[in-house]
Amino acid sequence: MKAKYLNPFTDFGFKKIFGEEASKPLLIDFLNALLPNTYKIVDLTFKNNEQLGQTDLDRKAIYDIYCENEKGEKFIVELQKAKQNYFKERTVYYSTFPIREQAEKGEWNYNLKAVYCIGILDFTFDDYETEPEKNEVVHTIKLKNQHGKIFYDKLTFIYIEVPNFLKTDSELNTRLDKWLYFIKHLEDFQTMPNIFSDEVFSQAFEKAELAKFGQTELANYENSLKVYRDLKSVIESAFDEGKLEMIRAFKKAGASIDTIIQATGLTKEEIERL
Repeated sequence: MKAKYLNPFTDFGFKKIFGEEASKPLLIDFLNALLPNTYKIVDLTFKNNEQLGQTDLDRKAIYDIYCENEKGEKFIVELQKAKQNYFKERTVYYSTFPIREQAEKGEWNYNLKAVYCIGILDFTFDDYETEPEKNEVVHTIKLKNQHGKIFYDKLTFIYIEVPNFLKTDSELNTRLDKWLYFIKHLEDFQTMPNIFSDEVFSQAFEKAELAKFGQTELANYENSLKVYRDLKSVIESAFDEGKLEMIRAFKKAGASIDTIIQATGLTKEEIERL
């Protein structure tokens, strides 16, 4: 069945829904749903998403979305389609740009505005070995001391592992639940579900409807979708090749099928296929 709505994990789709001037109400609603209930964003201003270092030797950073609220607090919102080496280091590096740009010439008391780095991930971290962390959807990280007390509360990293979000439409209890359900399943919808009946989501569905795109927008989206699918294909192939080598090593060592299943996380059928 032909898709009616765009894929929000494409670069084009993500910026269409959250990164355009007309999309600000959607981005504000999403961020307010993600942040604590005591926090409320009233307005946002999009800023230049390309940040340059202070010298020619410094690398530059290009964000998906970079904005500032009415208090001057900074928000970097990144869509990450696939695992990559040093992803966490990259987000920490990105956070240094909105911190450094606050420096004032002359005498300055170093009173910084808060910085939030938000990553929407189309994959799961592989470094959580215990419950509940490995199944959690939202991870909020702040600088803390050895006693778990927050040392500095103006730098926050939030990672959203979308594949871990498994709720059905009847289980959506919060505004954030609805946004994550929308992001994860948008491309599969043929009509707007009744749970998305308010004005913000109506606007989101309208912006995502492919039939409303002009020829240029549609071509740009198709190119972005191809890049996304090609990337997924490469990742899946690499995953299969890695697992295959692991299976071969286990079999060569005489391991049982149960041992291979436990070590790889694959089913018996998947192992036989590989």
